[in-house]
Amino acid sequence: MTSSFLNFTKFLVPFALVLFGVQYYTTAQLFSNTIFYYSVWSIYLFHFISTLISYLFLLFVHKNFPDKAGFTFMGSGVIKMMACVVFLLPMIQSDLENRIPDVGAFFIPYFMFLLLETIFAVRLINK
Repeated sequence: MTSSFLNFTKFLVPFALVLFGVQYYTTAQLFSNTIFYYSVWSIYLFHFISTLISYLFLLFVHKNFPDKAGFTFMGSGVIKMMACVVFLLPMIQSDLENRIPDVGAFFIPYFMFLLLETIFAVRLINK
């Protein structure tokens, strides 16, 4: 379990840092006139923590109930999506005129983190 977790974090940390740097630079250079509801670091902190918790839970279930790991991955995906809605709820309820940049700034990294988590989950489940 610890080797799978270490392998995952070896990819997750640089992945998150590179994506953070790219998005931070992009929003600073290309969208300098746009005011975002959420800062880039808060978005990445949310994605990093939710991905880490989700994968840790998947490792726990895979160790104790290997035949339920696939269901755990799907269930944790649903829970993560509900957490995303809760995270975005203040922005949704705000009086922002244009929410599209904020939604894009949130969901582009969401799908990138989901892709990384899916790759590692499939590797784990196929063992």
